Amino acid sequence: MTENDTNTTETNRDEQLQRTPGKGRTPTVRPIEPDAPDEFGLVQLWWGDGKGKTTAALGMGFRAAGHGYRVHMLQFMKGGASSVEDVRGEYNAIDYFPGFTYENTGNYGWHGFLDGSDDDEHVAKAKAGFARAEELVRAAGEANLHESLPLDGSPEAGVHMLILDEILYAVNRELIDPESVVELVDSKPDSLELVLTGGHRRPEYLLDHANLITNVQKEKHPIDDGQRARKGTEY
Repeated sequence: MTENDTNTTETNRDEQLQRTPGKGRTPTVRPIEPDAPDEFGLVQLWWGDGKGKTTAALGMGFRAAGHGYRVHMLQFMKGGASSVEDVRGEYNAIDYFPGFTYENTGNYGWHGFLDGSDDDEHVAKAKAGFARAEELVRAAGEANLHESLPLDGSPEAGVHMLILDEILYAVNRELIDPESVVELVDSKPDSLELVLTGGHRRPEYLLDHANLITNVQKEKHPIDDGQRARKGTEY
């Protein structure tokens, strides 16, 4: 190969790198500054009997917040249980992360599990959580999601990504009406990224209303052998 050929190859490679989003630069840590996404607006469903639905949603939430986008997670069902301590690793992390906030609307225990919790309380908490979800979607519709939002602003001022964790499970338990969830999804502003997780049943009622659907399937899980929820992996 001649010197001219080498120079031409290097020039072509540089031109190719310049056409990539990162222009060939190695990713590095940068300060988090308020920003707005260019391509948000999808409806995501994460369901199935495998571990990882909430984990995946949290991962996307942290990734979005790392770009300076405003993220909020509203959790249904997970009010606590005898197998889980009164601390959540994700809550501690979110509290230290700019632009990411959370709320928990679950009741202690699990609906229908005969664990001493009051099923009527589960119903009441789920309905209150859904009313809150409607409020947050309306607030997002009133905000300009094409612009950056204050990282320390309240979710009532709008968010770019809203995670409704375990809402599909609440529908499975008949705590929330599926048609109401369809109406909620259809009412969202075009630029809001809406992530719904939970449940072991295929959410047939939402399949035509979602853009991304992931079935998280279990092949093997230690819970089947009696393993309790583990600190640092499940909470």
